[in-house]
Amino acid sequence: MTDARRIRVPVRAMVLAAGLGTRMRPLTDTTPKPLVKVGGKALIDYALDRLAAAGVETAVVNVHHFADQIERHLAARQAPRIVVSDERAALLDTGGGVVKALPELGGAPFFHVNADTLWIDGVKPNLESLAAGFDPGAMDALLLLASTTTSVGYSGCGDFAMAADGRLSRRGEREVVPFVYAGVAVLSPAMFTGAPAGAFSLNRLFDRAAENGRLFGVRLDGVWMHVGTPEAIAAAERAILQSAA
Repeated sequence: MTDARRIRVPVRAMVLAAGLGTRMRPLTDTTPKPLVKVGGKALIDYALDRLAAAGVETAVVNVHHFADQIERHLAARQAPRIVVSDERAALLDTGGGVVKALPELGGAPFFHVNADTLWIDGVKPNLESLAAGFDPGAMDALLLLASTTTSVGYSGCGDFAMAADGRLSRRGEREVVPFVYAGVAVLSPAMFTGAPAGAFSLNRLFDRAAENGRLFGVRLDGVWMHVGTPEAIAAAERAILQSAA
């Protein structure tokens, strides 16, 4: 990929914070999952701090479950600038939420981050690697992928296999693949052309991009922590403490 085809680091990001967090009950009976604390810090702040450090100026955050709590929490942040995408009336799922927010995200590729994703960077920041690796001429999406065997708190069969050139293929029904989507990506607005109306999963567009040979991945440098249940919080906190030692 030539320098002329590389994008600069995205200055806008979509942060998904509207989910119900049902697997985190009973914590999410009173608190939205993005505000659940790990190591004394709300999950969403880990994501927003990473984005601010990467140079993101504006983060669009969608809200639904306990939306008022999230809005109050975000009001105290200085960077990045927060734009709330209100889904109180109807939860739009991962794909529909982005479609609603597209006017605020602009026409350039943007970071896409799940508010509850948590990772420890290695030598090079992973957001920097994603931005450097995204080629809008060849890609609709570049996903950050974590190893299924070294991630903290993950015990599934993986999401994707990755070819030598970085192209991704979805795991088959009875397959085991080496990579799990870490909930972080660079997406092209063009990927949403012809997207369904209303609520739909972003996986539909990932699958379409994969069929067209335009879904790529980059391997996470560092450690990804899957904080899917209350029990997983302790394991994530141990990993964070070990990384700081």
